[in-house]
Amino acid sequence: MAGVKRELVVITGMSGAGRSTIAHAMEDAGWYVIDNLPPAMLPHLFELTEKTVSAIAVVVDVRGREFFDDLNKSLAEVGEKGISKRILFVDASDDALVRRFESTRRPHPLQAGDRIVDGIARERTKLNDLRSSADLIIDSSELNIHQLEKKTGELFHNDGVVDLAVNVLSFGYKYGIPVDADLVMDCRFIPNPHWIPELRPLNGTDSQVSEMVLNAPNVNDFLSKYVSLFQSVAPGYIREGKKFITLAVGCTGGKHRSVAIAAELRNRLSNVSFPGTEKVSVQVAHRDLGRER
Repeated sequence: MAGVKRELVVITGMSGAGRSTIAHAMEDAGWYVIDNLPPAMLPHLFELTEKTVSAIAVVVDVRGREFFDDLNKSLAEVGEKGISKRILFVDASDDALVRRFESTRRPHPLQAGDRIVDGIARERTKLNDLRSSADLIIDSSELNIHQLEKKTGELFHNDGVVDLAVNVLSFGYKYGIPVDADLVMDCRFIPNPHWIPELRPLNGTDSQVSEMVLNAPNVNDFLSKYVSLFQSVAPGYIREGKKFITLAVGCTGGKHRSVAIAAELRNRLSNVSFPGTEKVSVQVAHRDLGRER
């Protein structure tokens, strides 16, 4: 497949966070997926599949026991071969992981004879450096299987490998800043539709709310400058090998202002050019929409 860009995504992260769900979603999106591969095999993958596939996703985790410790060395060898490599780290809160292991009645891989929380703590310690070097972190704490599949499909759709994938994510500060945010935009300076009785039951996807938010003083200028700012920093992210960017947009409850601003930001980013990029994907998601009634 001469001239075709070769891409490797390593799916790793916490046990119970949703690695298998992501792997299945990527497979549905057209990726060639391999589960629980010994890391030492990574440098040889594209030699074995050179004439058949160009985009491969591999699930590597602590189930590999001592083989897992070879991951950093293997990734370095992959880079030397000129293959674009990305690390996708799947995470979730301890509470969410405990609930999932209890519901399946399966032990944690590092639990041994101790409690589930002990196994989780050991795994976090083991994966700490890997998480820090990840290109993309997906927090599945508040996502069900279908939502996680949808988010994965948006990031790894089947129309080819993108140079930059931008995920615009609205959220509510009262529920915490998203752990996977790269840049955070605070839109609490905008008048809050919550205090207008006829708008309170609506949300940022409704035209009445969206029009009020987008027509508020300084909003248009703010959005224009933010898009310009992101255009200037995006090439730097790409040069540093960071292909997936999450732009988090927050208001108090994640229902009105942040939803409307995130949708508009997605529209604007989809219609501008980014220096040094050929294919850019921009998606929008609303983390906390529906939580505030």
